[in-house]
Amino acid sequence: MPLIIISGYPSSGKTHRANQLLHHFSQKIASSPSKRTVRVHLVNDQTLGLTRDVYHAARPEKDARATEYSAVKRLLGKDDVVIADSLNYIKGFRYQLYCEAKALETPSCVVHVGTPIERCREINAKLLADPSVDGGYAEDDFENLIFRYEEPNGMTRWDSPLFTVPYDDESPPCDQIWDAMVGSDGRPIVVKPNLATVTKPAAESSYLYELDRITSEVVSAIASWQKDHPGEDGGSVLIPESDPVELPISSVSLPQLQRVRRQFITLNRQHSLEKGRIKSLFVDYLNDSFEKL
Repeated sequence: MPLIIISGYPSSGKTHRANQLLHHFSQKIASSPSKRTVRVHLVNDQTLGLTRDVYHAARPEKDARATEYSAVKRLLGKDDVVIADSLNYIKGFRYQLYCEAKALETPSCVVHVGTPIERCREINAKLLADPSVDGGYAEDDFENLIFRYEEPNGMTRWDSPLFTVPYDDESPPCDQIWDAMVGSDGRPIVVKPNLATVTKPAAESSYLYELDRITSEVVSAIASWQKDHPGEDGGSVLIPESDPVELPISSVSLPQLQRVRRQFITLNRQHSLEKGRIKSLFVDYLNDSFEKL
């Protein structure tokens, strides 16, 4: 059964939207004539016992994401719908969740809570001022999370299908999400896994070497192109046996390139990709990352 990933700015109303989906899906399942038992699970900071203080430093935030990932992985199954209600603001983490769902041959989607920043800031201030409610982020953490937020992009595989819920909408498009994830005929939708998302019991001994070598070659090609074209903004770097890398208008430093490369390696070190696909997938990942610069 599907994974529904909630994403949005801090204090944007993510939990409210998640609870609306939880209520709608629970009613839908209860009224279904099917004898099949389907459960809906809500995973968020509250159900996991996490406080908003985890966003104050990198290490506890990383541990919190690992806790969420483990909970989602544990709950996903053929008879379970999982709603992952958290910031999920890092595209790399959404990619990990997407891979986990696809490896289990179940669909996933992203529900983007589209509340404007100023409105989120107002809500957060009210929550902080009211000691009777459990909510709100410390001001420094709030601004930092806003700055680092990576908005979902429906053109990427891991953010598709993407459902955006404007702040003033009464409810999310629950029926559309249900049909896209579960199907209107009541039969489960099965997603065919591919080599990029299926974890093999034991990867070939040369896989990590090839992953490191090929991504390093692409980064070197980009760095060499920039060296030969000083002062040029943007441009296409031709990569043999792959689509070109489209550089952003702002220049990209070598440390930035290496950081994106490390992120890609971390995301794929547990998945044994075909050697011939590593380069094209890395180029796709670079191009998507550059769109955010």
